[in-house]
Amino acid sequence: MALRVEPDVETSRVLTLPNVITFVRLACLPVFLWLLFVQEDRLAAAVLLAVLGITDFVDGYIARRFHQVSELGKVLDPTADRLLFIVGVGGIMIDGAAPLWFSLLVLAREVVVGAAMVILTALGMKRVDVSWWGKAGTLALMVSFPSFLASESGIATADFWRVVGWGFGVPGLVLSYYAAFTYLPVMRRNLALGRAERAASSQGSSQGSSQGSAEVETQL
Repeated sequence: MALRVEPDVETSRVLTLPNVITFVRLACLPVFLWLLFVQEDRLAAAVLLAVLGITDFVDGYIARRFHQVSELGKVLDPTADRLLFIVGVGGIMIDGAAPLWFSLLVLAREVVVGAAMVILTALGMKRVDVSWWGKAGTLALMVSFPSFLASESGIATADFWRVVGWGFGVPGLVLSYYAAFTYLPVMRRNLALGRAERAASSQGSSQGSSQGSAEVETQL
């Protein structure tokens, strides 16, 4: 007997539980910066950043498990991830808890991919879903950076967290760049598809207007 896989059912609702979790994650970014730079509490900031990273996978699971996948969520969730990376990694880089070259490579990837998505979407590209490689890389890096931060907090297990930071950081960096390269042909294809659909829609509208005008002239 073959197994049936139920497809995700998209909804146009805004106030779904996964979307609320994503909004809360975004609202916590200023709290992270406050803990890191005002309170100078690296451990608390590391714990908060780790929780924000974990909740990314929690809201995705809830969306799929309870059929709350939404059009907004598919755009909002990766946007929140990118902001979390830019703010979190940027803050840790300024703080000096993570190696500068490592932080710059992560930020460069996020900025380039994010800018490409925005520009190509404005040009008509259809949405590009996050790949498994991208999700795996994100998970690894979201373990790595809080670990680097915890390793500089003065706790007794600092050396352990430094090892964890490198152990997840290097594979996460490799996976994130590999995912970025796999997006290139997908973005090119989706750009062509989006433009083709837009052109077909425009042509259909023009033909409909022409036929309507012809009917009016015939009646006159």
